[in-house]
Formats: sequence, structure tokens, C-alpha cells
Amino acid sequence: MARRAIMIACLLMVCAAVPPARAQTSFDRPGGDYSNFVVSSGDPAACAARCERDGRCRAWSFSYPRTAAPNAICWLKNRVTKRVEDTCCVSGVKGAGVVEQKGGPVEFSIDRTGGDYKNLDVTTDANGAPCEAACKGEERCRAWTYVRPGYLGPSARCFLKEKLTAPRRKPCCVSGVVR
Repeated sequence: MARRAIMIACLLMVCAAVPPARAQTSFDRPGGDYSNFVVSSGDPAACAARCERDGRCRAWSFSYPRTAAPNAICWLKNRVTKRVEDTCCVSGVKGAGVVEQKGGPVEFSIDRTGGDYKNLDVTTDANGAPCEAACKGEERCRAWTYVRPGYLGPSARCFLKEKLTAPRRKPCCVSGVVR
């Protein structure tokens, strides 16, 4: 009896030490689709939430606008398929909320509204690198916001900022501060 109690306690400690499941940004999970729908908010968290409420759902993939279709799409899956690296998507398994990368000079799912002095079309890049490079190339630029294609128009858009503004969570965007 004591041995069994020790084993149960050890298992509980190991389980408590395991970090919670998280969605994977820049990964798709092809296959296993049984349903899909347009995500009008363009937010991958809406896809994760729908999977949580659906008894058949085991995993999900969210495609940003202008990747799989003109609009953002959520794909619900009846099995957990192997993840494949692809910047089109965010994917996860049931129980995995969307947790964006934090820290560092690049801010994922962050918009720094206001302070714009210039905006331009840029090439599509999941990390907003062309926008960051444009900002670093101008002395006046203090911060930048890259807007993914499909949120403001068909092209990716870069906003260069002459002053710092408060970060706001928005799935459309990637931002950064350079000075």
C-alpha cells in the first residue's frame, strides 16, 4: 500500500512539472480534417476555442488570410497529425491555447498603433523582417509594425513609427522597437 502511494505521488509530481500544452506558431498539421470555417476575426485563438468546445476535435490548424484562402480559415481535425513547419499557420492539439512568442526585439501578435510617419508594401515574412530592416535603415524610425497580408489588403504592409506607443494584442501584426 505504501509503495503504491509513493508511486502515485511520484506520478503527480512529474505531471505537475510538465508545462501546459501550447499551440505552435509557424506549424501546420495536414490531414485529419473533418470541418473548416472562416475566422472573421483573423485570430488563431478563435480556432483553438472552437476545438475545445467540439467533442470530435483532437487538433486544429489555423491559416492566416491569403495563405490557404483569401480569409483566415480554421481546420478542425479528428486526430492529431504530425506537425509540419509552415509560416502559413498556427496549429495545436485540444487543450493547447495559443501562446505567442514573448521576449526579444520582435513582438508577435502585437500592434503599436499610432506614431506612424510612413507606411509601405513589403514582401511577406512571418517575422516581419523586411519591415524591421526598413526601420533600422532610417534614423527617424523608433519602432515598426508589420501587418500580415489579408488584414489590411492583399499585400503585407509596414508602418514605420517616429514615437513609441503602447503595445496592443492583435493577431494581424508583428512589431518591434529599434531605438
